[in-house]
Amino acid sequence: MKYLKTVSHLLQIVMTPLRSNWAFFTFIYLLGCICAWVTLPDARGAKLYDNLYPELFLDVYVLATILTILPRRVKPWIRGFFYFVLYTAAVVDVYCFVKFQSTLTPTMLLLVGETDSREAGEFIRSCVSPDILISGVGWVLLLMAVHILTAIKLRFPHFVPRNWCRLVRSILVQSRFFLHRVRHVTEFAVLALLVFSIVMSAHNKAATLKLMTGKTIGDVEHTLTEKDHAVLYQPIYRLVFSIYANTLTAKQVDKLIATADKVRVDSCSFTSPNIVLIIGESYNRHHSSQYGYVMPTAPRQTKLEHKGRLVKYTDVVSPWNLTSFVFKHIFSLYTVGDKGEWCDYPLFPELFRKAGYHVTFITNQFLPKAKEAVYDFSGGFFLNNPKLSAAQFDTRNTELHQYDEDLLEDYDKLQSQDTENNLIIFHLLGQHVSYRQRSPKDRKKFKGDDYKELKPGLNARERQILADYDNAVLYNDSIVTEIVKKFENKDAIVIYVPDHGEECFEGDMHFFCRMHSAKVDARLAHAEFDIPMWIWCSRKYIRQRPEIFREVMASRNKRYMTDALPHMLLYLAGISCPEYKDRLNLLSPAYDETRPRILKNSADYDKLK
Repeated sequence: MKYLKTVSHLLQIVMTPLRSNWAFFTFIYLLGCICAWVTLPDARGAKLYDNLYPELFLDVYVLATILTILPRRVKPWIRGFFYFVLYTAAVVDVYCFVKFQSTLTPTMLLLVGETDSREAGEFIRSCVSPDILISGVGWVLLLMAVHILTAIKLRFPHFVPRNWCRLVRSILVQSRFFLHRVRHVTEFAVLALLVFSIVMSAHNKAATLKLMTGKTIGDVEHTLTEKDHAVLYQPIYRLVFSIYANTLTAKQVDKLIATADKVRVDSCSFTSPNIVLIIGESYNRHHSSQYGYVMPTAPRQTKLEHKGRLVKYTDVVSPWNLTSFVFKHIFSLYTVGDKGEWCDYPLFPELFRKAGYHVTFITNQFLPKAKEAVYDFSGGFFLNNPKLSAAQFDTRNTELHQYDEDLLEDYDKLQSQDTENNLIIFHLLGQHVSYRQRSPKDRKKFKGDDYKELKPGLNARERQILADYDNAVLYNDSIVTEIVKKFENKDAIVIYVPDHGEECFEGDMHFFCRMHSAKVDARLAHAEFDIPMWIWCSRKYIRQRPEIFREVMASRNKRYMTDALPHMLLYLAGISCPEYKDRLNLLSPAYDETRPRILKNSADYDKLK
């Protein structure tokens, strides 16, 4: 009997948060469901987040418990705060999804922070426009209206029509009567559901904690590449994560700004009047016919090589297989193994500007936009921060394009701003997934059936993906060649290097893209870190500086990792500064070829077998 009383008492305790806060629980649970139905990636299809309903139950139950244990004086204020934050986050998040096809992101929050009062007013007015009201935002606003009317009825019954009062009173009476009759069943059901919710939500809660405790934005990004990373299934979680991500980047931005203020250039000889850096994307060296691939994916670059002025490098690797990580390494004078962090060192475009070069940055990825993944945010925040952008670049493009060929038009429009000495950086979409979208329909040469003999183990879908990737490589071949042509008659040197490699059914693997969480072994390094690299010189450049061209030729077979790229660029410009290291300059006789090439801060490339 005593045991039964203990159980009964426990069940009553479990039910107390729901009994005391039934309206709060009901409306906030419905709010969570509506937001998930509207915004989750597969919500309009057959599948939602698997643990949506139990995890949402647990989350709202915890909030109701907090309200239950609070003093009576404080409770209304905290409940009002919860309502304000949760409804506001929901309206903004769903609005962003409807308007920009993206829920709240760190970039979006950053853009909101730059919004003035006029733009804020436009946002509020747009929320009540007819097209928005009939969208997912309308469901949130409708729930809010019902919630407000219910609260008014409970607090001020004389403000509500009598018919509404009778209906609500009838529902409440019937509900209470029914719940009293089945209270023991209800209590057991709630306890079972609570235990089930805890078990089902444990993994995502642990993953969320890991995500929210990353020390840098890079750590956060890498956590998101893991297979079982956290699912931020509610607007409030996405808001908190966006605030956290911006806080992390703000710390690195502050360091970079402090470093930029101290940048020092001792001298500059302007050795190369025009330096062009082309940064590609997701280029597996072993899918280039220039490096022996059986499919003719790089005919134009091969032709340039045969003419004798394009020098192909044969043993180049990337330090990371994530674009954002690579960008931080190739823009900063930090190299793997140096003391401190990458943000403790100057960014090479800052040094070029300080020296007197006109710096142009034309990108097809890193422009701030509302619908931006964490990866782009992490890779582009130090390029798009107003102070850092002004310190690095004189000229930038302002639009992103579906295809890289449109960057050529961007440069044509901006070319008039060039001066006597120029650093021009092109950043391509290259072979970034999805591969099919990386080349126009009329530029596709390869078909899935072309790989039946080359890759007999692949199915039809996999062969088509492989064809799409190779078509992207072929299209990239045309883009980089067109860039070279623009400098044919100038005193110019062009360096091409992609950020990292890419898996595309290498060996017997039925996999494409990149294995971010896998241990780096020889096979993975071969596919995801081996990259092409070449240097092309115009005829005029070779005539004026034959010694540099000889150095380029002499270094083509040396081992190299692209984290040291800024040191070679400084050498080509003739920039002398405290951070320059001759041993990291690939073209220097003092270049240290024995420097360990550490991939992902974990594996020595040259010791992998």
